[in-house]
Amino acid sequence: MENADGVTAADSTASDDSAATEGSAAPDTPTPDTPTSAASQPQPVGPRSDAPAQDAASAQGTASAQGTAAAQGTAAASPKPPKKKKRLGRELTIIVVAALALTLLLKIFVVQVYEIPSASMENTLLVGDRVLVNKLVYHFRNIHRGDIIVFSGAGSWGDLNGNPIPPPSSNPVVRAWDDVLGGLGLHSSTTYYIKRVIGLPGDHVACCTGGDVTVNGVKLDETSYLYPGAAPSTLQFKVTVPAGRLWVMGDNRAFSDDSRYHQTTSPGFGTIPANEVAGRAFLIIWPLSQFRDLPIPATFQQAAFNAGPAGLAGGGVIALGVPVVFWRHRRRLTR
Repeated sequence: MENADGVTAADSTASDDSAATEGSAAPDTPTPDTPTSAASQPQPVGPRSDAPAQDAASAQGTASAQGTAAAQGTAAASPKPPKKKKRLGRELTIIVVAALALTLLLKIFVVQVYEIPSASMENTLLVGDRVLVNKLVYHFRNIHRGDIIVFSGAGSWGDLNGNPIPPPSSNPVVRAWDDVLGGLGLHSSTTYYIKRVIGLPGDHVACCTGGDVTVNGVKLDETSYLYPGAAPSTLQFKVTVPAGRLWVMGDNRAFSDDSRYHQTTSPGFGTIPANEVAGRAFLIIWPLSQFRDLPIPATFQQAAFNAGPAGLAGGGVIALGVPVVFWRHRRRLTR
């Protein structure tokens, strides 16, 4: 509260000064017409001027004390901030949980990052590269010759030691939990491989005619993706791909343990089941110096292939390009 008493105190002093001036204007010697009395004598001004000043000071002190008490009461009555902090913390928790759930759904059903651990796909994919794998694409279009795919060793090559991969649990809860852990990259009971599709179901794949791999008698010009200086194959083969299966090979043929080397040790003459394909690798996302897409080489677009098998599933949808998400939790491929 503004100290109005200060103005009042100044007015009182001015009034006292006026009274003192008026008192001193009275004549020193009384006139005959003006009787002399105690009431007409000038009065001492000291005591009169001190009293109003003391009253003003007292009022000012009272007002200051009241203002301080009021301010303290207002501060005590103000709302406490912890409630806002709790609400903010709850909202942040909801946002984080929702983001994690969305990321998990994307990794399980839409897209996942895989790390390349070996040289079997050089120079297309180098050791340590991270590739983005589209898990939905083959629900909308065929598997094509030339696609780079990630697949499980179940039903074909097994694990790295050639041991069969156990089937998923019959308990739906355990199976769902395994899918969640696998989606996060924390645990996986299977072994994944990455190779290029060379032959589709019904295709006749052979090597070597004039040193080249042929599919249904059509020579493949593999110079755009084979490791520089590598031969298409030093191992001869001639296979008709069984129904529901795929013939796959690595781009670095001298260092790729692929369909050629499993002809006598796994079902389907070294082919892999189409239903074990996890998805199509369509983008290298790391390191940044390797950042690029992974298109189908032109040699697989030859018109002569149109007379061959069309693929495994209907549709002609382009592979979905899904934005890059958290890749810290990733799966490692083998060979």
